[in-house]
Amino acid sequence: MRPLRPFFAALAIVAIHVLPAQAIEIKEVKSKGGITAWLVEDHTNPLIAMQFSFSGGAVNDAAGKEGTANFITAMMDEGAGDLDSAAFQAKRDELAMKMSFDASFDRFQGSFQTLANRRDASFALLKLALAKPHFAQEPLDRVRDQLLVGARRKEEEPDTISSRAWMAKAFADHPYARETDGTVKSIATITAEDLKAMHKQLFSRKGLKVAVVGDIDEATLARLLDETFGDLPDTDPPKAAPMFHVDGKPMTEVIDRDIPQSIITFGTDGMLRADPDFIPAYVASFVLGGGGFGSRLTEEVREKRGLTYGVSIGLYSFDHAGLVFGQLGTRNEKAGEALGVVKDTMRKFAEEGPTAAELAETKTYLTGSYALRFDSNSKIARQLLAIQEDNLGIDYINRRNDMIDAVTLDQAKVQARRISEPDKLIVTVVGKPEGIKSDGQ
Repeated sequence: MRPLRPFFAALAIVAIHVLPAQAIEIKEVKSKGGITAWLVEDHTNPLIAMQFSFSGGAVNDAAGKEGTANFITAMMDEGAGDLDSAAFQAKRDELAMKMSFDASFDRFQGSFQTLANRRDASFALLKLALAKPHFAQEPLDRVRDQLLVGARRKEEEPDTISSRAWMAKAFADHPYARETDGTVKSIATITAEDLKAMHKQLFSRKGLKVAVVGDIDEATLARLLDETFGDLPDTDPPKAAPMFHVDGKPMTEVIDRDIPQSIITFGTDGMLRADPDFIPAYVASFVLGGGGFGSRLTEEVREKRGLTYGVSIGLYSFDHAGLVFGQLGTRNEKAGEALGVVKDTMRKFAEEGPTAAELAETKTYLTGSYALRFDSNSKIARQLLAIQEDNLGIDYINRRNDMIDAVTLDQAKVQARRISEPDKLIVTVVGKPEGIKSDGQ
């Protein structure tokens, strides 16, 4: 995906009003056409931010056409309706409107910002992009060249190589093993017809989630929901990926590269966001390796032994699979030692769990830092969209810190055993690691 364009000057001068999470009033707005959105009104600044997403994403790329959904994200401002590429972008700049897109495995997401006094014209331009994109050949070829540059660069990045190899090992033939951004080979084969077919699949009102924050009222938003999204088809979303659990069999793969450091990716099966024990597991994972300085892994691998500049592990949830996933970089000659320390630390954590002091410090940090996710209109909208996508409920932001505070030491210890299983780790290493060999060597 292309880098986002710089925020335009007219938007940049607008100061952002910070709303504490607990002070946010979320309203559910339903349009006459049946489109639902969550709204937080904030009339302190003349700015409107909207986040939205459609069901489906990279898992729906055709075999051999990996990167199709991502390709669409880079084509959304390249002409629509009666505007060619140059005219569309000129109009966007004239309105000082910001629009960007992203494709994950399971969702196609959009981000939109506009000044309130240019609201209707900006939403109308967004409508054109959503409902009537061109996918014309000249901009398509230009965007393809940009995507190919990025794909070639990623093919040489050790951390990307290691992560991709890990996903391939963990998911085999499952769609989650695919490259969301595509490869040099697959990007080269994607045609305008492929983009049109994928667009028709993804852009359906049935899979639509919307969150809006800013200088707009309920009645105006209801009208704009129908005007912006109402022309999209009401068809069923594309087929979701099947449920998947990573095999508990340990595996190791070494990918030889002549570089001074080894990049080590490690992980195993995790849990879905809907799991009733997700919050206690999340807190435990933060103690183990999600909290940077102060986490068990950072203390053991970096602070005590100086084996890495950084090591982390955490819970990652897709719609139909969950992972415990971590990574570190270390000198080739120390690779085996570093991985051994990671496994020993995980083993001890599973046996003992966090201490009472670690749990208390982690809960204080997680609850105290939550407000930082709500310090701009766009961030608030992003949080509200994520809460909708995860089906956590419209009152989640008022319950979230209480749920973290309610995690007991016994609960955290139980989840520590569940998420910290060193004998089930899949490991991929890029470099010339000493002390680590591929299975069968």
